[in-house]
Amino acid sequence: MLDRKVKGLSLPLLYLDFDGVLHPEYCYWHPRKGPYLKAPGHSLFEHLALLERLLEPHPEVLIVLSTNWVQTYQFSETARKLGPALRTRVIGATFHTGMDKDNFNSMPRGLQVAGDVARRLPSSWVALDDDPTGWPADAQDKLVRTHGLHGLGEERAQLALQIKLHALAANKPS
Repeated sequence: MLDRKVKGLSLPLLYLDFDGVLHPEYCYWHPRKGPYLKAPGHSLFEHLALLERLLEPHPEVLIVLSTNWVQTYQFSETARKLGPALRTRVIGATFHTGMDKDNFNSMPRGLQVAGDVARRLPSSWVALDDDPTGWPADAQDKLVRTHGLHGLGEERAQLALQIKLHALAANKPS
């Protein structure tokens, strides 16, 4: 039986990772300092404004957090890191507290996203992530892979995302 309370049902979705996308993948967490980068010349969420600009022409596209930040900071606090413009688009995360954390973490990101897609049944979707491992064959064309250090700052990734977003808006396979 289909759960009609699932957010994102029949809507276009963007599955969003943080590390390696919005800033370099070299992000660590310290109990007193919180998150910090080991990537000289870079800052946390340095590509946030860029993602806002890329999504601006596509108000119908909603965001599902596919980042491990949700497990560290919980869903609400993680969504707040995106700022007001993007936070209003966030409808959920691939991980939620009802899940077995060890089992979830043993799966590659691609399978985590595929499981969420099977639950939400979006009309179309794209994933923005720097890790290409473990994506099912039928989801490979949905992945916009970013460079672990340069993330969304890389022009190739921006162009690929724009193409996928236009396809989502038109509800066509990309």
